[in-house]
Amino acid sequence: MNDIPLSPENCTTMAEVRAGVDALDRELVALLATRFGYMRAAARIKSNRDAVRDEDRKASVIAAAVAAAEAQGIPGNVVGDIWERLVEGSIAYEFTEWDRIRD
Repeated sequence: MNDIPLSPENCTTMAEVRAGVDALDRELVALLATRFGYMRAAARIKSNRDAVRDEDRKASVIAAAVAAAEAQGIPGNVVGDIWERLVEGSIAYEFTEWDRIRD
């Protein structure tokens, strides 16, 4: 069996759809691992714990994700909700890392 999933347009069975979703989920988790690596770097670089939470940056990141989603023709509100959780989780992780590095 081919390990490369079919494109959504070429799927004709639910098994093919699920294989594509599962493959994409593995890729998304790998990308998230890289993103959290950047959060570790930010925790290492920021000398002040108060700098971890930056509401202006958070708003900018979420707005950019919503705009990119809408440009791709997918629901911006859904992506905005996902990015809200992603950014808040990233901030929490960065706080944990900031404290861990300095203990």
